[in-house]
Order: sequence, then C-alpha cells, then structure tokens
Amino acid sequence: MYYNIVKYSIKDWAEDDRPREKLMMKGGSALSDAELLAILIRSGTKKNSAVDLGKVILRSVDHDLNKLAKLSVEELTRIPGIGKAKAVGIIAALELARRKRSEEPGKSKKLVRSSQAAYEHLKPFLLDLSHEEFWMLCLNRRMEVQKAVRVSSGGISGTFVDPRIIFRYALQNLSNTILLCHNHPSGNLKPSDEDLRLTQKIKAAANYLDISVADHLIFTNEGYFSFADNGVL
Repeated sequence: MYYNIVKYSIKDWAEDDRPREKLMMKGGSALSDAELLAILIRSGTKKNSAVDLGKVILRSVDHDLNKLAKLSVEELTRIPGIGKAKAVGIIAALELARRKRSEEPGKSKKLVRSSQAAYEHLKPFLLDLSHEEFWMLCLNRRMEVQKAVRVSSGGISGTFVDPRIIFRYALQNLSNTILLCHNHPSGNLKPSDEDLRLTQKIKAAANYLDISVADHLIFTNEGYFSFADNGVL
C-alpha cells in the first residue's frame, strides 16, 4: 500500500501549532528553539517551512545556543534558505538577549568577594564573544561593584590595554580596589607571558595610587582562571 506524502507549509497547520499564534496563546516558553527561530526567520522556502529551517540551523550548531550566538552573517547565510535579512534578524535578536543579561548586574551593587562571584558577575558581559575584550570591576572597600567597565576590545587573539585608562576609571569611581578580566575566545585558560607581564605592570602602578588589584580572571564560556587563586598575582 502506498501513501501520498504532502509537505504542508506553516499556514496549512492547525492554528494552535503555528509558532506566532502559539506564542500569542501560550507565551514564549511554550515554543521550542526551532519555533522561536521560525518567528525570526518569518518565511521558509519551497522545500522547507520556517520551522524546518530553524531545525537545520540548530543542527548546524549541535543545538547549542551559545554556538549560535557566535555565528556571523556570512556563516548563517551558508545555510540554504537563510539570506542576509534572515541572518541579520537572528543576530539582532541574540544581541538583544545578551544586552538584557548585561544590564541587570549593573542595577544594584553586588558583592564580589571571590573569583567565582566575579566570574558570575562578568558572565553577561563576556559570554559568547568571538573576539577578545578586557574589562575591569571598580570596587569599594566593602568589595561592592561600583561599575563594570570595558577597557578595550580587539580581535580573536588579543586586545591592546593601556594601564592609564584602567586607572582613569578607578580614580573616577573613587575605587579602592579593582578586578581585571579578559576573555579567551579560544577557550584556553592558560595565561600568556604577556598576560602575566601586564598584570604585574598594573599591580606595580596600582601600589603608587594606593589601589589594590584583587584579581585578574581569564574568562571562557566553560570556566575561568584566577591569578589570585593560583598564586600568580
């Protein structure tokens, strides 16, 4: 016995199964990752619905949203059915989500009395970045975060850091203590010789200004390296 297999578009589905209608009736949490992507994609192709395209995108990153957030427009447009407009829409939505995460820590003063607490505080700023950035936390005597500052932004393998900028921010915020952090997009947690030299240079200069350097973290999505915890500060 043979059956005719008919490919239906999203418009042919029951209203309860359409991503946009489903979101309006049940809320965003009721949708799968592929369905949420389908809403961003808006339309499919002759062969695949928007949901099918969402599934293809997710398979390309092993269903890892962190990997998806790192894809460029060029990489997304390599997927059949994803043009520049669709790729830009996906990247813009993920960037908004990242900014939402980054806003919340700055609204209240958070205590940072351990390397783990510092790592968690800096996650919204450095998570998923495909390039290197150098950040600092300005702290008061109680180790409360007064401000998180991006000192510099660079390429995949490095970023230029001017210690004078670091101390300008520290003095502007009347900080007694600063905590340094930069990410390694490669995932390598080992500090380079330049990382070690820069840290010692900043620490030596900080002593003249009566400012304490609490730590320097090397940040990756999977974990961190603490100079203080490992006795190299």
